[in-house]
Amino acid sequence: MSIALLLEQLLNGLQLGVMLFLMAAGLTLIFGVMGLINLAHGSLYMIGAFACAAVAAATGSFWIGLAASLVAAAAAGAIIEVTVIRRLYDRDHLDQVLATFALILIFSEGTRWLFGSFPLYLDIPPLLQGAVPLPGGGQYQLYRLAIIGVGVVVALGLYVLISRTRLGMRIRAGESDREMIAALGVDIRTLYTVVFALGAALAGLAGALVGALQSVQVGMGEPALILAFVVIVIGGIGSIKGALFGAILVGVVDTMGRFLLPKALALMIPAAQAGPIGAALASMLIYIVMALILAFRPSGLFATQS
Repeated sequence: MSIALLLEQLLNGLQLGVMLFLMAAGLTLIFGVMGLINLAHGSLYMIGAFACAAVAAATGSFWIGLAASLVAAAAAGAIIEVTVIRRLYDRDHLDQVLATFALILIFSEGTRWLFGSFPLYLDIPPLLQGAVPLPGGGQYQLYRLAIIGVGVVVALGLYVLISRTRLGMRIRAGESDREMIAALGVDIRTLYTVVFALGAALAGLAGALVGALQSVQVGMGEPALILAFVVIVIGGIGSIKGALFGAILVGVVDTMGRFLLPKALALMIPAAQAGPIGAALASMLIYIVMALILAFRPSGLFATQS
């Protein structure tokens, strides 16, 4: 096993973690401020990917498509919050789960009606094509490095937004005591719509960025949503810092597990058996890690103080 190959897999894990952070940051922000379980968050990821693919195909520009993904996902999030989610805040979590699950079905069928059942494809923009050299003689795709860079910028931006701005102050106050800030004159409805739109935009951005690495298709958001829930459970529900660390942990553990476990098992059993068994164990690994973390820290690594 070469150093270049190991470093490439670590970077792949980091890139997956960054994508999960973009998903999980919006999801944990929505739950932390609103106390809402939003199963339709994966649909917003899908909307961002389809908006980017469609606009990029129409204009010939990936960057215009990327901007369109943010606008489309944020607009869809705001519309969902005003028309559906606003009626669920005082309802039981089961009602929230059922309503947002219904939204998954509506968005999936609506997207299939608009774009058909065949996948769309996004081309990597010329500026980010090519590869960069790695220590040990390997190369790594420039676009994947750019995704990592976007994740770092978004993480810093969220930190500044939450800790240094008036909107962030209101978000933190709403997370601690929404009734009190409403009594102090803050328009809680507008705050909720802004937070939901922000979380939706982050999901749409993740979908657009990943759309250039895989096909854009109906239902692509559900696998990412499951991993995003694992991330926020590990990191601590409501914690942006927890979402970042949890996402990187999940991304690296998942990627390195799929890479190393079959090789490790091949030292003990025949290679023909080691591959399938290693892949099966690797798919379980992040859930084993989650269970171990929750056994010692039931509220997650960076649980917010209530």
